[in-house]
Amino acid sequence: MPNFPFSVADPVQFQSPLPKSSDVVIIGGGVIGVTTALFLAKRNISVTLLEKGRIAAEQSSRNWGWIRKQGRDADELPIVIEACRLWRELAQETGEDIGLNETGVTYLASSDKEMAAFEAFMRIAAAHDVDTRLVDGNETSSLIQGMSKRYAGAMTTPSDMRAEPWLAVPALARLASRLGVTIVENCAARGLDVAAGRISGVWTEAGRIETSTVLVASGAWSSLFLRKHHVVIPQLSVRATVAATEPLPEVYKGAAIEHGIAFRRRQDGGYTLAAGGSNLLYVGPDAFRHATKYLPALMAHPAGTRYHPIAPTGYPDGWSTPRDWSPDSESPFERMRVLNPAPVRSSLDAIERNFPALFPNLGKVRLKATWAGMIDAMPDVVPIIDRVPAIAGLLVATGMSGHGFGIGPGVGRVVSDMIQGNSVGHDIRRFRFDRFCDGSPIRLGPAI
Repeated sequence: MPNFPFSVADPVQFQSPLPKSSDVVIIGGGVIGVTTALFLAKRNISVTLLEKGRIAAEQSSRNWGWIRKQGRDADELPIVIEACRLWRELAQETGEDIGLNETGVTYLASSDKEMAAFEAFMRIAAAHDVDTRLVDGNETSSLIQGMSKRYAGAMTTPSDMRAEPWLAVPALARLASRLGVTIVENCAARGLDVAAGRISGVWTEAGRIETSTVLVASGAWSSLFLRKHHVVIPQLSVRATVAATEPLPEVYKGAAIEHGIAFRRRQDGGYTLAAGGSNLLYVGPDAFRHATKYLPALMAHPAGTRYHPIAPTGYPDGWSTPRDWSPDSESPFERMRVLNPAPVRSSLDAIERNFPALFPNLGKVRLKATWAGMIDAMPDVVPIIDRVPAIAGLLVATGMSGHGFGIGPGVGRVVSDMIQGNSVGHDIRRFRFDRFCDGSPIRLGPAI
């Protein structure tokens, strides 16, 4: 696992000259931005993708690597089903091994009450012909070998997949580049050039690009960038800690989760691990500004988030992070090319304790890499995928709430057709921009 997590020390792979003009400019080199660019390029639309640091250096490479239909929000599920098909197609088109395998996802239940809670998704799965099923304790023990605990049962979806994010998204970017996308790493977008309420260009640290269409798909940075232009979204970011083990015997080909541990078999013979329980939220100006919108999620999952009053210097919602700057001055995005949070020690302790306890026959579990990432979240745990009404030509796809890697190609295809004015093929009203300000009640999506 060389040079991971990605950092500004990694060589720039994509260093195309900044063009004078482009049909579409995409801000953010994660899975959403990359796949949107890819699908636009397939329609011979000129696309410039700007990444302030390195492609996939933030959450698009730091996630668990699950590609799952299981447990998805009912409105997300059709896009995820499409995304699974697209992952297979794109993996072949890249010509690279991204670790894509259909190995299943399983949620473990410690009680009959938890088993009963799975019924809600079983109804959704049945409506979309997804192969999710409930299994009893005996079948659960057969499905995942060597567990020290007896579970009441599980919910499992055999057709769900896994891939290695830190391989997959750069491979997709290389494919996009071969198709004609201009990708410029180490080049921050500083702001939008707006004339008469319409996009006319993008100011970057390397100069201006003329364009009529901009997609902001900047993950944890989206809210900060948009706020400069008086576009407000209630997005916050939480820190999640992950680890990778050295190679170990296989107990399950796929991915699974219970209260204390989440694990996924890796291409290299180890496991990607995360602790069950809470993530960490740095309380900054946006956290105070949007607090009331997050109350339903807080009440539904009171132990789901821990809080820290001060973010490290330069973080998107840090107290000292500038909220305004001029196109000819350094922006916060240049000051932090890659958001690279340190792993939380208590989460690593839980990982090192809970995984060996669940699988005592594995012997010594050695971690070969640990990292953390900032997950861009929304109050209802589903993203914004929409045009911005106040600025013609501006679109936003952000707030994937930890679901972005798996659903990425599906969202990329949807946004590419939205940009072209085509039918997107799905009902995406749930993901509209103005749902947090039009009086609509907040309807929570699934927390996992």
